[in-house]
Amino acid sequence: MRRTLTVLSIAASAISAALFSSSVWADEQVINLYSARHYPTDEALYNDFTKATGIKINRVDSDDAGIIARLKAEGSASPADVILLVDAARLWKGEVDGMFLPVKSKTLETAIPAQLRSKATDDGTAWFGLSTRARVVVYDKLKVKREDVDTYEELADPKNKGKLCIRSGSHPYNLSLFGAMTEHLGPAATEAWLKGMVDNMARSPKGGDTDQIKAVASGECGIAVTNTYYLARLMRSTNPADKAVAERVGVVFPNQQSWGTHVNVAGGAVARYSKNPANAVKFLEYLVSPEAQNHFANGNNEWPVVKGLKLDNPALKAMTGGNFKSELVPISAVGMNQIKVQQMLDRVGFK
Repeated sequence: MRRTLTVLSIAASAISAALFSSSVWADEQVINLYSARHYPTDEALYNDFTKATGIKINRVDSDDAGIIARLKAEGSASPADVILLVDAARLWKGEVDGMFLPVKSKTLETAIPAQLRSKATDDGTAWFGLSTRARVVVYDKLKVKREDVDTYEELADPKNKGKLCIRSGSHPYNLSLFGAMTEHLGPAATEAWLKGMVDNMARSPKGGDTDQIKAVASGECGIAVTNTYYLARLMRSTNPADKAVAERVGVVFPNQQSWGTHVNVAGGAVARYSKNPANAVKFLEYLVSPEAQNHFANGNNEWPVVKGLKLDNPALKAMTGGNFKSELVPISAVGMNQIKVQQMLDRVGFK
C-alpha cells in the first residue's frame, strides 16, 4: 500500500492510524514505513527487502516536516514502525521531540561510523545515518579559478564579491553546513563568515540546488553551493541541455587540506510507538547491507556510509576518483546547532 501525504492531510491521520493499527496488521509480518525519500530507485530497495525476508512494507510518503507533524498528531496511536528522513537537523528534531525508539544493534553500530549516528545512551541509539550527501562548491570554469574556491572559508572572501549563488540559508541543507562550520570555527567566526557570504552574493537566495548549478552555467553567478547528487543527476542525464550545464561547471570538494568536506545524512529510526520493533530493526539493518548501499550509491548518487563498498557510479567517480576526505564532526552536534545558526542568519540578513 502506498499513500501520498501532504501537510494538509494531517487531519485525516487519525483515521489512517486506526486502519494501520488494526489487530490484523499487527499479526502480519509487516512494517509501516513513513518515508521522506522520494526516489524511483528506492522501489527496488523495498521490493528486495520483502523478497529476502517476507516482511511486507506499507509506505506513507511525505516531506520531512509532514512526517514530523503526522507523528505528533498521531501520538501513541501512530502505526509507524520506521521513519526515514533526509537531513541531520530533521533527525535531531525528531529525536528531541521524542519520536524515536532508541535501539541496540551490533550490525548497525559496526557498519555506521559513530559520527554519522545519534549519540548513544544506555537505552541505545535514536537514529542512524544510512547514506551521505557531500555539500560542495561548483564554479564557472571560464571565470573562476579553482584555487579561489577550494575552502568553505573562501566563499566569504572579498575576492569572490558578487559571485555567490546559494539557496535559502534556512533550508536544512544549509543549516547543517552552517552548523558544522560552527563546530569548526566557533560561533563568532561563523557569524562573520555568514556575513561575508551575504556580502558576496550575486543575488538574493532562491531556488533549489539544481537552480544554483544552472545559474553558474548561465553566467548569472561565478560560484554556488550544492549537494553532490544534484550535480550527479545532471552529469548522468540523457538531456543534452543538462549535460551542457554539467560540462560548463567545475566542482570542488572543499577543505581537503584541512578538516574535510561537509557531509549530511539521510537516515532512519525506529518509531517511538512501533508495534513491530523487531521487524523495524531488521529493515534498518538491511539498509546497511552491501546490496542496499549499492542502491544508494549507484542508483541515487549518494555516498555509502559503509566503508569498502565498490562504487560503480560514473558521475561520483568523475567528481572525485571515487573517494574524498569528509569531515569527522558528529552529525548529531550539527543538528543541535540549527537554532543557534538560524539566529545568526537573522542577525546578518541571510535570507
